[in-house]
Amino acid sequence: MTSSEELHKRRGTAVARGVGSTISSYVHHAGGGTITDVEGREWIDFAAGIAVVNVGNSAPRVVEAVKAQVERFTHTCFMVAPYESYVAVCEQLNALTPGDFDKRSALFNSGAEAVENAVKIARHATGRPAVVVFDHAYHGRTNLTMALTAKNMPYKHRFGPFAGEIYRVPMSYPLRDGGLDGATAAARAIEMVEKQVGAENVAALLIEPIQGEGGFVVPAEGFLPALREWATAAGVVFIADEIQTGFCRTGNWFACEHEGVEPDLITLAKGIAGGLPLAAVTGRAELMDAVHVGGLGGTYGGNPIACAAALAAIETMHELDLSAAARRIGSVMGDRLRAIAARDPRVAEVRGRGAMLAVELVQPGTLVPDPAAAAAVSAACHAAGLLTLTCGTYGNVLRFLPPLVISDDELARGLDILDAAFG
Repeated sequence: MTSSEELHKRRGTAVARGVGSTISSYVHHAGGGTITDVEGREWIDFAAGIAVVNVGNSAPRVVEAVKAQVERFTHTCFMVAPYESYVAVCEQLNALTPGDFDKRSALFNSGAEAVENAVKIARHATGRPAVVVFDHAYHGRTNLTMALTAKNMPYKHRFGPFAGEIYRVPMSYPLRDGGLDGATAAARAIEMVEKQVGAENVAALLIEPIQGEGGFVVPAEGFLPALREWATAAGVVFIADEIQTGFCRTGNWFACEHEGVEPDLITLAKGIAGGLPLAAVTGRAELMDAVHVGGLGGTYGGNPIACAAALAAIETMHELDLSAAARRIGSVMGDRLRAIAARDPRVAEVRGRGAMLAVELVQPGTLVPDPAAAAAVSAACHAAGLLTLTCGTYGNVLRFLPPLVISDDELARGLDILDAAFG
């Protein structure tokens, strides 16, 4: 079998330098809560492909569904010759997402595509141009979604000019805004919009209920409901970007549910299809159906193999009650992270929901970000066989996203490695 070292040399002459990787080992197989590289080394997985394999790698139902679909057909393009599985996925999403109102869905390939199409739908339906986004937001790597994203390096640096009519307002970030309560933080953002943009010009307000790449920032209670209330009154489309938070990750099917928020449109991807590329926009029927025929779509959007995988993944989530699994993981992991925080002054905060948790590292006694400490702890984890990720606007946050099917033993072993890495 080709070694990781040999593969890395081949990569250097074949793969563009701009495509990075967290570790230099190359994967041979994966399942449950582990990944095994080509040398046979096992890694405890606290990344889940960035919250993609919530049902685990090689989930049995997903594997069987994909095999069966490949044998029937691999592609016709739904816009040319439609098929049942696309319709069935849309039916599932319409039923699962928050809101007791008539919904429609459209399927795409990636989270960035879903966000772009949600903005298209909101602008078309309202006839307004402006989109409001938040500090620390991450929404993708395409031109429009780079404009929506807050962080320059590595996502935006020298890739402009970007799309216009994007307006950024402060996020509720309890650790860094003095513990401002949710209603006050929302009022601050709303005032900026009304004074600097004008509510009558705003097509959409786009927000991650828990920010992902921005640092797993959980807004103060009341922030999201206050924004939802303002958007309704102002005729602004409220778009929840649940690409990283969706599909049981936070202990509910969707993170909006923690505060009873019902978005007008919701963008979905990552955990939707057990690792196959699929994304969606789901929302109010009157908004989704406002777009003319042919205005939404894409050659590969809702590919039949990905749709088969999504239906199997959703069935697995129901069968295994992965929302409850996420809550159990969060309880165990949260206790261990808080114990680390109690003895390590670099940990400013432990935060998150369910199996979407993070620690923010700072210079002791301050709120000065310490990205070097985050990188060092993560590197120590990698050296000991635990796959972890960093994130945050300042690069100082360690984030943890284990597959929701991780075993108790795998979780405990991973947390032991993390504990030792902090030491």
